[in-house]
Amino acid sequence: MSQVIGQITWVYTHDLERSLTFWRDALGLRIVRDAGAAVIFETVPGARIGVCTAFDGRVVQPEGSMITLLVADSDQVDEWYRQLCDLDVPSRGAPQVLKAFNIYSFFCEDPNGYVVEIQCFLD
Repeated sequence: MSQVIGQITWVYTHDLERSLTFWRDALGLRIVRDAGAAVIFETVPGARIGVCTAFDGRVVQPEGSMITLLVADSDQVDEWYRQLCDLDVPSRGAPQVLKAFNIYSFFCEDPNGYVVEIQCFLD
């Protein structure tokens, strides 16, 4: 079996331009492939998020899913929180420590209701 060379997590939308505004502009992710109805963003080398217009069995279904973006420290989590609040991105509250996992994070949502967590490890 060949070795995995990358990873893409897909989210689906009925309004591609609105979703692109979130992933590209609010989160500042770089587009690495634009196929019209599907756009792929790189989060870090080898890891990507794809945003695609819903079709056939590929539907907008955010329930139970979460995408976590890791940052270096709690100051960066706080900075992301302020920046996204300034852009009126819906959040689920201010950053907080989750002692059970030794992390500091907050949760926001893309325009389709997919949960995005901005997190750092508290080592």
